[in-house]
Amino acid sequence: MNLHVTGHQLAVTPAIREYVAGKLERITHHFDQVIDVNVIMSVDKLQQKAEATVHVRGKDIFCESTAADMYAAIDSLIDKLDRTILKHKEKHLAQRHDGAAMKHQDVE
Repeated sequence: MNLHVTGHQLAVTPAIREYVAGKLERITHHFDQVIDVNVIMSVDKLQQKAEATVHVRGKDIFCESTAADMYAAIDSLIDKLDRTILKHKEKHLAQRHDGAAMKHQDVE
C-alpha cells in the first residue's frame, strides 16, 4: 500500500503521518486489495478538514471529514472509510457469488 499524506495550509509532522498510517492499518486489516491511499489535510479558519482517496482494484473510494481538531477529523475519516470499504467488499463478494451461481445454473 502506497500512502501519500499532504497538507494544505498545514505542516504535516511525523506524528500526524504516523497517526494516519496507524489508523489506516484498520482499513488494510479488513480489505487487503488497497493499492494506493492519498490523504489531504487542510485548515480553513477554525475547521480542520481531512479527506482521503483510496484506490482499490476497479474503484476509487473518496471520503472527507471536518472537525475542530485534526486528530478528531482523522478519526472520523477513518471510520467513514472503514464503513465504505466494508460496503464495497460486501458488494464485490455478492457479485462474485451471484455470477458463479448463474453459471452453474446455465450448465445444468
